[in-house]
Amino acid sequence: MGFDVPEPFAWDESFRVDYDTIDTEHKGLFVAIFDVAAAPSDNAKVQTLLTKVTNHFTSEEGMMTKAGYADIVAHKKLHADFIDKVKGLAAPVDDGTVKFAKSWLVNHIKTTDVKYKGKL
Repeated sequence: MGFDVPEPFAWDESFRVDYDTIDTEHKGLFVAIFDVAAAPSDNAKVQTLLTKVTNHFTSEEGMMTKAGYADIVAHKKLHADFIDKVKGLAAPVDDGTVKFAKSWLVNHIKTTDVKYKGKL
């Protein structure tokens, strides 16, 4: 995937999509992935990440639906594909999975989420 993953893994202004709810949720996803990376054997942290991902996708898709966002079908498919890859995740989480989650989030925000700026 195209964008560099920041280290330390943390949200910064380059990830802003200009919707406070979504930006706050994105910050929470960064924290949750960071927490899993720091404690890959902690199943509570893994479950927190999965809950935050699911809740965020529901929230974001709700905003898209309400706004009549034209590219919602393709966007929802990307979310569903990610969920399919992580839904059975349990501790301990391997490094490859952590790297995948970090890269996916960074690239999803910077290539896909930015497309809805000003449209929701």
